[in-house]
Amino acid sequence: MAAVRLRADAERNRIALLSAAREVFSEHGLDASLDEIARRAGVGNATLYRRFPTRRDLIAAVFADRKATQVELAEHALAQPDPWPAFVGYVTALCELQAANKGLGELLVAVNFDGDERLAQLRATSQRRARDVIKRAQDAGALRADFELEDLWRLLMANAGVIQRSPDPRAWRRQLALLLDGLAAR
Repeated sequence: MAAVRLRADAERNRIALLSAAREVFSEHGLDASLDEIARRAGVGNATLYRRFPTRRDLIAAVFADRKATQVELAEHALAQPDPWPAFVGYVTALCELQAANKGLGELLVAVNFDGDERLAQLRATSQRRARDVIKRAQDAGALRADFELEDLWRLLMANAGVIQRSPDPRAWRRQLALLLDGLAAR
């Protein structure tokens, strides 16, 4: 089945909605006002819902490329010659994504994101590659042997809390340094 081409004005509206949604979700998180997204895009609510019938549809359209970034970060870490700095760089980059984008930060720690096949597939791939980064650092004797993928998600949840609640926008870096020091194999 051939992809349906949008009229030029409909395509402009779609692009404006995605751009506005990126900004609003980044600033306010995934529960941000859809009315605000439509307002910033310069379109009515009906246009938003015609293009993206549900909040999940809009979130998936906005963040599919950012979830792919998670996979790329893991691939980059796996290509590094030294497993420990690669692990540290990978975790730090994930935390930086959280700090830079509130919506993405929430999506990184979401228990699941049912309803969008693209995000579900990216999540599964991301988890496989994260396990590879973890195992490689453990096999090198650099990362605690008892660290698991679930611990990475807990670390990201803790980071999200620090980002959300600390008045110091750099506080997450201090917490991460302490956590990484505790994760290094002795």
